[in-house]
Amino acid sequence: MKTKIYRNDRVLAGMTIKDPARPESNNMALHACESPEKIMENRRALADWAGVPITRFVFAGQTHSDRFHKVTSNDFGRGADRADTAIPDTDALYTDEPDVLIGSFTADCVPVIFSHKQTGLIGVIHSGWQGTVKEITPKLFSHLLDVEGCDPNGFHVQLGAALSQEKFEVDRDVYEKFRTLGYADDFIEYNETTGKWHIDNQKTVEKQLLLTGVPSEQINIDRTCTFKSPGGFSYREDKKAGRHLSFVVRTADRAETGE
Repeated sequence: MKTKIYRNDRVLAGMTIKDPARPESNNMALHACESPEKIMENRRALADWAGVPITRFVFAGQTHSDRFHKVTSNDFGRGADRADTAIPDTDALYTDEPDVLIGSFTADCVPVIFSHKQTGLIGVIHSGWQGTVKEITPKLFSHLLDVEGCDPNGFHVQLGAALSQEKFEVDRDVYEKFRTLGYADDFIEYNETTGKWHIDNQKTVEKQLLLTGVPSEQINIDRTCTFKSPGGFSYREDKKAGRHLSFVVRTADRAETGE
């Protein structure tokens, strides 16, 4: 199972990558596939590798929204083997349940994977450009601070591989949405030759995290471009592209001992 491991001290977190040796090149998405059976083969391989049964996988039906959901034991298995059972119209999941794997599907969008030391919370966010301008990440983190009692210094955040600024070329309408945020100007470049704007979505999401109080040293960014990398699925390159799965799971023994 080809997977980038971002952290594995207190939690197992990672991002599956494109692998021509696997069915549909290791595509993990039932909503964007040729054969659901092949996707399930890939998911079962991930389950075996991670040591988490598919019945304890939880996925959302992503719609580029700003909505998030706290996963409880009642949600176990949602979206795991059928897309229509996924948590609807949701683009971020978090939980304090041990031994449950939650994930986010991307093919250029920014995956945000996080854990919190003191509370044991873990989570994933799908932040495409629409999610970024809707501020899904700061909305969830503000909720975690205000409702879940998280200290911002306790977060560890990983931004996974995504479309690079070079390849994220947009027209004025998208540019205006980022400019309206008021803090993304440093991550926007204008190409006079093409009349297009190039935006760094990862750095914009990082800025959102910083503005919520997460220390910069607690944020890591994988600058791999999903368009340019042979291991990347890119919707901008291929509208029929598969999807990466960025995932996180906390094991019960580590959660209980606080290791």
